[in-house]
Amino acid sequence: MTTGVRRRMGVEERRQQLIGVALDLFSHRSPDDVSIDEIAAAAGISRPLVYHYFPGKLSLYEAALRRAAEDLAERFVEPHEGPLGARLLRVMGRFLSFVDEHGPGFSALMRGGPAVGSSTTNALIDSVRQAAYVQILTHLGITDPPARLELVVRSWISLAESTALIWLDGRRIPRAELELQLVHDFAALAAVSAAYDTEMAELLRAILSEEPPDGPFTDLITRLAALTS
Repeated sequence: MTTGVRRRMGVEERRQQLIGVALDLFSHRSPDDVSIDEIAAAAGISRPLVYHYFPGKLSLYEAALRRAAEDLAERFVEPHEGPLGARLLRVMGRFLSFVDEHGPGFSALMRGGPAVGSSTTNALIDSVRQAAYVQILTHLGITDPPARLELVVRSWISLAESTALIWLDGRRIPRAELELQLVHDFAALAAVSAAYDTEMAELLRAILSEEPPDGPFTDLITRLAALTS
């Protein structure tokens, strides 16, 4: 007969375990409703031991948000192959998958949760938005965007964020439809800007020239044309 021996975790390993446990709990319930006692029980340790690794719930919450922010930022990374519309659709698929899996945690990340207004939380939110912004510009092959393009990309990122938060309240629109709609939103914002600016018009023409007949941007053009027929 053998008996199991619990392996003693190192400091960093234990910290990472607690962050993972907290993030899992925060993903299913509001962080305000999750206690240190619950986190300790889920991790299989005592409450005082949690405080040994984190001085308080806020520091653990911020560490969990940092991991979530890094994960979310990675969802915008996409190989630069194929037409832009298909790439953005894959990105939105991963983005809404994260939102779907981490509903309360995503809401807490974007709204600040128990750390609302803290410089740490604000910096994490800004880092996700900036990572998404840089990735979209990279897909467009542009390093120094003109003012109108910056406005389009940053507005679209804010739109995707607010749309996801609204969608979480009931998930009344099928996720696949919402992913496509968000890609259409990008094209629509770009088209409105192109109507005012020749540089944006040239960029949009270049994007559409690579769009296949079954691409999401072509789908939007077809839907809009049907409205005027």
